[in-house]
Amino acid sequence: MNKAIPNHHYRLKGISMVIISCALWGISGSMVQYLIQHYGFQTNWLVTIRLLISGVVLLCFSSFTDTTHSIWTVWKNKSDRLPLILYSIFGMLAVQYTFFKAIETSNIASAALLQYLGPVFITVYLAIRLQRMPNKYEMIALILALFGTFFLITSGKIDKLNIPFEGFIWGISSAVFLAFYTIYPKKLIQRWGTTQVNGWAMLIGGIILSFIAPPWQLPENTSFDSISLLIFIILFGTAIPFSLYTRSILYIKPNETSILASSEPLTAAIISVIWLHVPFGIFEWVGSFCIILAAIILGSKVKS
Repeated sequence: MNKAIPNHHYRLKGISMVIISCALWGISGSMVQYLIQHYGFQTNWLVTIRLLISGVVLLCFSSFTDTTHSIWTVWKNKSDRLPLILYSIFGMLAVQYTFFKAIETSNIASAALLQYLGPVFITVYLAIRLQRMPNKYEMIALILALFGTFFLITSGKIDKLNIPFEGFIWGISSAVFLAFYTIYPKKLIQRWGTTQVNGWAMLIGGIILSFIAPPWQLPENTSFDSISLLIFIILFGTAIPFSLYTRSILYIKPNETSILASSEPLTAAIISVIWLHVPFGIFEWVGSFCIILAAIILGSKVKS
């Protein structure tokens, strides 16, 4: 970083990156649910085409803007090959696929809020890595997260789930992979840049998923409207926000990144209620508040 620029300018830059990226995720997530419900698009195909095109766009952009090294240079570095492949599979592909499946099996609001439990798993990881028990603030946050999750998936009724159990499992899985996605790629990004790392991660993830859902097999109910939504999801819901989000950890801490991501579930919840008419009662809003408050507490007290 240039020492002539005050540190708070870098922090403001990182904060802005997270807020913009997560707001775009919230909007595009609602569009994903709309494509699944109204046009019958399959999750596998959506994730495949989203990753492939976004990966190609980012790598093309990197090849024109990065004068330091070629987009192929990363593969000449033996020490970075495996980490990039691991990030592609367990970071980029996993977080995208599990999140989309959570939307498909529940709704965008619940999926976004469950994924927002990512800071809880970051806290657990840090506690294990530092070999210490959670402090009082972390314990309060963990309890809030548990209560929030309970209210979100049950609406306060112990004997009945508000969302399908499958949707809950996919949502929790997306939170685990989001924690990995947030922490793991820092060294890769520092060496090769966020555009190139995410470009390769998306392309590799898309190629792997292509064996399950070939991108050339277009959905039957394609139209101008559905293609327009798909283009927005690919560019403004994938390529741009994923790059902004991962680059933000160069300016702010991973746990701070997770806190600021509260704009995504809030945006998703509001849009899904207004546009998609997703039922969201008092218990769901209380659960949402508990989960978001838990992440704020974790981010303000946990050091990474």
